[in-house]
Amino acid sequence: MAARPAARVSVRRLAALLWVALPCAAMAQGQDIALRGFQDGINHWQSGHGTDYPRYRPDQYRQIADNLVALQRRGGGWAVNQDPQRILDEAARAQVSADQATPGGSFDNRNIYTQVSYLAEAFARSGEARYRDAAVRGLDFILAEQIPTCGGWPHSVPSRTSYHGHITFADDVTSGVLTTLRRVQREPVFGFITADQRARVEAAVTAGDACLLRLQVRQDGVPTIWAGQYDRTTLQPAQGRKFELPALVTDESVGVVRYLMSIPDPSPEVVASVNAAMAWFQAHALTGWRLETFQTTPEQFQFHRTTVDRRLVADTDAPLLWGRFHDLRDSSVVLANREGERVATFDQIPRERRTGYHWYGTWPQALITTEYPRWQQRLAGPGAR
Repeated sequence: MAARPAARVSVRRLAALLWVALPCAAMAQGQDIALRGFQDGINHWQSGHGTDYPRYRPDQYRQIADNLVALQRRGGGWAVNQDPQRILDEAARAQVSADQATPGGSFDNRNIYTQVSYLAEAFARSGEARYRDAAVRGLDFILAEQIPTCGGWPHSVPSRTSYHGHITFADDVTSGVLTTLRRVQREPVFGFITADQRARVEAAVTAGDACLLRLQVRQDGVPTIWAGQYDRTTLQPAQGRKFELPALVTDESVGVVRYLMSIPDPSPEVVASVNAAMAWFQAHALTGWRLETFQTTPEQFQFHRTTVDRRLVADTDAPLLWGRFHDLRDSSVVLANREGERVATFDQIPRERRTGYHWYGTWPQALITTEYPRWQQRLAGPGAR
């Protein structure tokens, strides 16, 4: 009987040694913690505040993590479109402190799950408990905000617009959260997560994966790709901002496919979903057109200033191109003005929206040429289902 307590002490000591070793190993690598997940929010911050302000270097991870702790709201979420590298002066710190009492947060622009990942990495390097605790609060917020009717996540909570409460795929909300939750399940950097929280993460991933398969849009019974957002009650594709009509969304569907391909042992249903989406991407690529950006007279709009314009140019040698949005029924390209009126051609969109939004892009190209073939080879390898 006396041997059992000794074994428990040994396990505790081993765990403590591992947590000491993890920060040392990470620091020995000499690599900055990745900030790319924050880039969309940083760009939006700088669009509204300019770029002439002091910022921490990427290698100053403690100061950046301290900012994330300060910016976190008491409920566990974060406001959207902040720059975590911004050096806060006294006035900014007072504002940040006051904002901590604000409820909710936003998953828009790859927010919240990016902070959780960064703080987990910062804790692994430093052992600072406040980074771990902030990551845990953020993870709890994520789990609490999963939409029960399907298993996706909303744009923002509390909802302040007609679309904030929708199940959201735009800006990689649902696929980005699920990617992070799978990291929590398998990566040592999240070793501090409790057994209870891990069980909740597993349940969230199971529900989220089922949601992705359920919401893949079908045309005449054939699976295609995904819409940008869905009504949480009817589960039908829904409108985002006025110019974001209910439609198939190419960019973020690439993110969904990448997530599904990252599943280590995909079910036949997941494999079929990926294959169907890839077939849609290849069947609906636009050929013979190149999106050209050219210099012209500068113009100031309400939300951005531009010195360029964009146009489609006929070019038989152009790379494959896709619309950002495609019709739910026939997969034709969907274009709209800021008032939400669908237009027939790109030049009918006013310059403000032509230059302030990405209506065309090459998003699926890397999937087609590299990632999908590699995934198929992995599935065909030894031990595949």
